Amino acid sequence: MTAIDLNADLAEGFGRWTLADDRAVLELVTSANVACGFHAGDPGTMRSTTRDAVERGVSIGAHVGYRDLAGFGRRYMDVAPAELTDDVLYQLAALDGFARVAGDRVRYVKPHGALYHAMAHHEAQALAVVEAVRAYDPRLPVVGLPGSVVLRLAEEAGLPTVREAFVDRGYLPTGELVPRGRPGAVVHDPDQAAARAVGLATTGTVLAVDGTRVTATADSLCVHSDTPGAVGLLAAVREALGSAGVSLRPFTTGH
Repeated sequence: MTAIDLNADLAEGFGRWTLADDRAVLELVTSANVACGFHAGDPGTMRSTTRDAVERGVSIGAHVGYRDLAGFGRRYMDVAPAELTDDVLYQLAALDGFARVAGDRVRYVKPHGALYHAMAHHEAQALAVVEAVRAYDPRLPVVGLPGSVVLRLAEEAGLPTVREAFVDRGYLPTGELVPRGRPGAVVHDPDQAAARAVGLATTGTVLAVDGTRVTATADSLCVHSDTPGAVGLLAAVREALGSAGVSLRPFTTGH
């Protein structure tokens, strides 16, 4: 039987502001990318989300980003590599503290938003993130797009790597994601998302916005919790994967 991980970005509220129904999402995923306070999140949110994840047996990942609360981490920032390494270390260590208080630990690192996309091709920033993970815990996997610079550099540094594909995001013929704000950037229909998830899990391919089929070999599938109707999308994806004989399990060890 084919098996794959299903992840979502969580804890992306701040103060009194709540972005998504994190508890409902945690009932449906196997891995939780928990915001660490730089692009979103705060100590209380980080603690409650890690606690809820541990209670449900969901693997905890550090969702690190640029120091950009106002822009939700979706604006590229020309951060010096040494500063970026320190920023990632700060976020990773903070979330790991809350995860350990909850009875587990951070199991992987997945950058957020503009940093995630920059690391697909930006050597200096990708290396800065890899250096932070290597310094903190070289056992931690790094999550990224297949063929990205960051996964190559992580492998060269001896770090485990995880290839990720997106169920709720449109793809360009190049295999990159359609930039947000452009037509076809976000998938809203649960049936379409479910069909994409099954295709990604069983064939490693996905239809691009121009109708061509592109390779997107993945170890983990992502649905963004801030996508409208995310809980419904996740439920449809889980049901479709199960019907297709695909089981769900975290890519990390210890669960």
